[in-house]
Amino acid sequence: MPRAADTTIHAVAERVGVSISTVSLAFNHPQRVNEATRQRILDAAGELGYQPARTPSARAKKGASRIAVFAPFSSYESYRRRLMGVLEACSAQGIEVSIFDHEAVVSSASPLLDSLPLRGDIDGIIVMGLPFSPDGAERILKWGAPVITVDLLQDFFSQVLVDDEHGGYLAGKHLIAQGHQRIGFLHERQHSSRYISAGMLRRDGLARAIDEAGGKAAGFMVIDCEVPDGSIEAAQRNIADFLNGHQPPTAFFGNHDDLAAGALTGLRELKEGSQIAVLGYDDGPLAAALGLSTIRQPFEESGRVAARLLFDSIENPGSARQSVSLAPELVLRSSC
Repeated sequence: MPRAADTTIHAVAERVGVSISTVSLAFNHPQRVNEATRQRILDAAGELGYQPARTPSARAKKGASRIAVFAPFSSYESYRRRLMGVLEACSAQGIEVSIFDHEAVVSSASPLLDSLPLRGDIDGIIVMGLPFSPDGAERILKWGAPVITVDLLQDFFSQVLVDDEHGGYLAGKHLIAQGHQRIGFLHERQHSSRYISAGMLRRDGLARAIDEAGGKAAGFMVIDCEVPDGSIEAAQRNIADFLNGHQPPTAFFGNHDDLAAGALTGLRELKEGSQIAVLGYDDGPLAAALGLSTIRQPFEESGRVAARLLFDSIENPGSARQSVSLAPELVLRSSC
């Protein structure tokens, strides 16, 4: 097999039978290439040992001057807030940040990342909420720039996590203490089970609190309330249907604040806002404005911690993989 340094983009294009521009798109703008073609390109690149080149200066210099951050920024406000922490840390160090938006993985049937659009002068990478395939992780590791992930449980790179399972447990314990037995868990439809999402962990925590209270034998249960597109409007529209079941929820716990906000608005329209508790997850301006109880995540802090881990990894190549877990907290307002 040729050495990676000897393998060119032309060799990959020839192996697959496509143009070099298509190979470039497969790495730099994967959403613009047919999935089957993109996979053939990635497979050929792996067989030939090809990696998009990093510039000599990026490989040799000490410290960081430019990093890249990838996240579904346009899908979730939470990632914008995490980015604010990253930008704060980078501004203090005079480091340039390249920002890449990505579609939300919860709506994708093929959510695992096989590649990232990377420039040769990128010194380090932060990836938020976007799971890697094993092959994709291996490609990034071979490329050489250190990677830190945020809000993503994985075994490849150093990571910053919020303890979502504990957050779900806090929500469940509080609602149970308030006398609620049937708790509706509001969540988006997750189209793939190939990764562990934050929502899955939050539901696990809620289920643990239910089990500790005695579970179904004692009348306690989690009722799954799926909101296909995860929007405020859809949660608001569907709330009446969730209440029309054989055993309707007496409380709702939203996977994020938008879902809880939609439920709260729908309940108020039905004149049931005072009878049914609602609790969200995240704690942003929307939750405060609506009087929504929620589980607060340390968004900005997670971004700052991720940036500091990345700076350390760039300064100390080959350092041990680290995992930092931050604690969520219960914030009580009028909704429960």
